[in-house]
Amino acid sequence: MNASDPQFWMMIASIIIAICFIFMAIALIAVAMIARKALRTVNQVQEKVEPLIDQVNQISVQGKDIAAQFNELSVNLNSASKNFAESSALIKEEIAELKVLVGQTAVVAKDKVELVSETIDRTQIQVTTTADFIQDKIVQPAAEIAAIMAGVRKGLEVLFAPSPKRIDQAYHEDEMFIG
Repeated sequence: MNASDPQFWMMIASIIIAICFIFMAIALIAVAMIARKALRTVNQVQEKVEPLIDQVNQISVQGKDIAAQFNELSVNLNSASKNFAESSALIKEEIAELKVLVGQTAVVAKDKVELVSETIDRTQIQVTTTADFIQDKIVQPAAEIAAIMAGVRKGLEVLFAPSPKRIDQAYHEDEMFIG
């Protein structure tokens, strides 16, 4: 194939595009894996925080019992349990927001992976179509022309070859005697 041939550059461009799509697919897979790890981490944090929230709620209940016994400390314990409840509500809200964000990121990453997969499939079809086009339009006609030229060359050799000498002119009578 010749470098000045547009099909050569078209084939090179298709190969470069295919390589780019492979790198994009790898990058999107890496993003999906990172998003999956982030989701696991958020779930682990939630699992570790929930027992703490339960403990805070238990402390709040115990604080109310102590408040009933110690009237003087009830105001302080009440505000402490309010703060704990607010903090736990804020933590739950933040965890819920993180879950939503990680879920959205996973969906986007999945969509991008599908897009890259479709693009790779399209590129593979284009490369196959280009190879078939080159085979049909260049390689097969060139092989046929080469076969025709070989036949013409042999025909010309036969036409322009010197005619063979007759046997009685080529050899003397004595040379033909075997004995």
